[in-house]
Amino acid sequence: MRILVVCGSGASSTFVAQRLRRAAREAGLDHDATAISRSALADRLGSAQIVLIGPHLTDAIDGIRTDAAAYGIPVLVLPDDVFSDRDGARTLRLVTETTASPDGHPA
Repeated sequence: MRILVVCGSGASSTFVAQRLRRAAREAGLDHDATAISRSALADRLGSAQIVLIGPHLTDAIDGIRTDAAAYGIPVLVLPDDVFSDRDGARTLRLVTETTASPDGHPA
């Protein structure tokens, strides 16, 4: 699964993406999480199966969801404390729940 982790500049999302990749690998899942900036999202949307948005980008969520809907891609706003998910397991669980849900939202 191709996962895009979006933040303002792509810096803070790098930690989330690294932890998510590690958690997926440890769970035996073939997930590729890539950190990107908000400005790079439009060029990368077509390659994603899910988009994770940093909590500080909630003001841009409507536009991001509209863009992603054109590709049928769910968008998940990460919780405010996502950076405390040191092993990536909780973030992986959110991804799994979102992609398994018919409405594209975690249970």
